[in-house]
Amino acid sequence: MEGKKSCSWDDWVGEALSKLQSTKLLRSLRPITLSTEQPLPSMLAPSLGHDYEVFDEMQPWDRSSVEVSVSEATFRNWLLEAASVGEDDSCSGGGVEQRAGQFKKLLLFSGNDYLGLSSHPSIGKAAAKAAQDHGMGPRGSALICGYTNYHRLLESCLADLKKKEDCLLCPSGFSANMAVMVSVGSIGSLLATSQKKPQMEEKIAVFSDALNHASIIDGIRLAERQQTIEVYVYRHCDMSHLSSLLSSCSLKKKVVVTDSLFSMDGDFAPMAELVNLRKRHGFLLIIDDAHGTFVCGKDGGGVAQEFNCERDVDICVGTLSKAAGCHGGFIACSKRWKQLIQSRGRSFIFSTAIPVPVAAAAHAAVIVAEKEAWRRREIWKRVQDFRILTGIPITSPIISLVVGSEEKALRASRYMLESGFHVTAIRPPTVPSNSCRLRVTLSATHSVDDLKKLTAALSRCISLEAISSHNNNLNGYARL
Repeated sequence: MEGKKSCSWDDWVGEALSKLQSTKLLRSLRPITLSTEQPLPSMLAPSLGHDYEVFDEMQPWDRSSVEVSVSEATFRNWLLEAASVGEDDSCSGGGVEQRAGQFKKLLLFSGNDYLGLSSHPSIGKAAAKAAQDHGMGPRGSALICGYTNYHRLLESCLADLKKKEDCLLCPSGFSANMAVMVSVGSIGSLLATSQKKPQMEEKIAVFSDALNHASIIDGIRLAERQQTIEVYVYRHCDMSHLSSLLSSCSLKKKVVVTDSLFSMDGDFAPMAELVNLRKRHGFLLIIDDAHGTFVCGKDGGGVAQEFNCERDVDICVGTLSKAAGCHGGFIACSKRWKQLIQSRGRSFIFSTAIPVPVAAAAHAAVIVAEKEAWRRREIWKRVQDFRILTGIPITSPIISLVVGSEEKALRASRYMLESGFHVTAIRPPTVPSNSCRLRVTLSATHSVDDLKKLTAALSRCISLEAISSHNNNLNGYARL
């Protein structure tokens, strides 16, 4: 390989790692083994999951994932749109038992707990046992002392789920995207022939969907500060526009980054077309599968599994705070990319690792999500039920009902609140002005009766018929 010019991402990452190695800046993860009375689950059962209790159908506790309560004081202030920093009279004494009559029960249609796993007893027991055995575990960044055998077990499990060589845990999905994008940008500086900054031809071209999540955008902005990348924003899911930008870009190193399932619009990235473009242009493909992991695909492997293109995705970012019902983020990738990100990803390097009980709970969630496949079947049944009840051809559990102005969105949200539904108005800066909306999310633990009541209430405050008959270019529901 000596003297041969690098021409692929695998080569470039390898070169970057060699540079870090030569300057003694390559960082290592060395798990601290926490002693336990019982071996960890993978040691008990090589096939994973036999030690976690799973169920064949919904249980009574599952409803707690979609049924919530707010105090009457909070409820009144919400209706009045009164500013709040979280204060609540119900928290200032008396106790829940004494003040039970002062709470308003709501049906939650705005969360991201798509499978209802946040209330699963096996996940709670895994967290409780780890807390009893180890407390919160060593507190420090993963590179110092926060990385344990529990974290390593979870990483291995997620790598298997995503069909990747390895995986890196992060404190959140937001920090995971930040770490990935900053690490991509670092390749430009590591391979630059000049010590000051890379020449134009040495820079990296990053192509980003216009509606990517804020964490991707912020990661790109931070990477731009390194003066190593050139950013191209392509129109949302517009593969013709992306193809044109790729073809006209003379830079050798190209990256395409996109949400797989868009959080505010509920539509999927055109994975098949992205894969075809990847074959033609040889770019690095990064997807943020936060809303697809555990929900999509036969085994819950996510959007790439759903579209049978797992091997064509180079880096898959995900979260454990949505369908897993826990907390934390992860990056499924090759071992080389993992080494680079753990050495250059600032949001990973300088953050405290997730607590051991959270890692234990998330591991249980990965196993339960795979074993209780009925949860995936149920959530997609609810998607179909909503389509039948409203005529709106939604394609995912995320339903974007655009109403326009902030006033309209807030009025509709207040009406839904009065009707007993927790459905919040989404406003700027989350979405652009005049595209305010109600964002409705479905869960496997919602019932058909829940949806009937929801759609009846929605039909009284917004025009579902108008949304249903919306321009076919918007797939029947509004997008920006």
